[in-house]
Amino acid sequence: MRVLFIGGTGDISTSVSRLAVQKGFDLFLLNRGQTKVDIPGVTLIKGDIHQPDKVSQALEGLQFDAVVNWVAFVPADIERDIALFRDKTRQYTFISSATVYQKPPVHSIITESTPLHNPYWQYASNKIACEERLLAAYRQEGFPVTVVRPSHTYAARIPSAIHGSPYTLADRLLKGLPVIVHGDGSSLWTLTHSEDFAKAFVGLLGNPASIGQSFHITSDEHLNWNQIHQTVAEALGVEANIIHIPSDFIARLDPGIGAGLIGDKTWSAIFDNSKIKMFVPGFQATIPFYAGIRRTLAWFDEDPGRKTVDPATHEKMDEIIRAYQSGGR
Repeated sequence: MRVLFIGGTGDISTSVSRLAVQKGFDLFLLNRGQTKVDIPGVTLIKGDIHQPDKVSQALEGLQFDAVVNWVAFVPADIERDIALFRDKTRQYTFISSATVYQKPPVHSIITESTPLHNPYWQYASNKIACEERLLAAYRQEGFPVTVVRPSHTYAARIPSAIHGSPYTLADRLLKGLPVIVHGDGSSLWTLTHSEDFAKAFVGLLGNPASIGQSFHITSDEHLNWNQIHQTVAEALGVEANIIHIPSDFIARLDPGIGAGLIGDKTWSAIFDNSKIKMFVPGFQATIPFYAGIRRTLAWFDEDPGRKTVDPATHEKMDEIIRAYQSGGR
């Protein structure tokens, strides 16, 4: 099966790319060539998807069983892709996001039929608009779309609600600095290792039953935010110095961080994965967070240059803590 990934070297898509090659897919990666690709067996095509005329030339004569765009975020990206791939693929998979689901939630369990409504975060609103355009293209002209909504999926990043760059949370924990947990830390969250995500995702590629359908792919493990930070600290061999700060207080100080809190991580997120398990028989997430985070930390330790820490993020965390402790409650 011939598959094209637009992107394909990100935190989630790298795991998917590796598994696709292992499964014997003829995998092409279209990207700008700015990220080193260490995925044996793929065919690289250098191109910028935002230059559709040049991409069309680079793909001339090629047909695909499936195309996946890992880097489409706004409706203009979708209009471009419909024009580019209308006659070049049997399946177009859009990577949406679980942030599109109703906020605040009315029901505790999220299914694919949960309403799409998130007025708090522009990122989520844009993803919803992309989905709506693609499903209209499917209904009106048979454009072969499949929508996939990842939730909080990790591999080369340490999961955190607000601590920024890939290694910043670990850096604060190792230095004994306080780490912020929003609210009282009791809201439930779902973390999924990218290798688990890949097992289900690859099962959708080239699957004709998935056309016109939407799926989320997550673990069935649910942890609260206190447990998540404590598990990271335990894996590092340190104690977590947690400071609880209300989400709305953080949002007032930093609207950018606040959008991701009020529009996503403040609310509990528990997903019903029955649908993906029906379409990809045998799928089961098998990497619990206590094991997955140790894989992530080992990956960082292999190359200290990967341990990216943003001093500005440290300053922002300290600023929020000082403001809260000075009586900003």
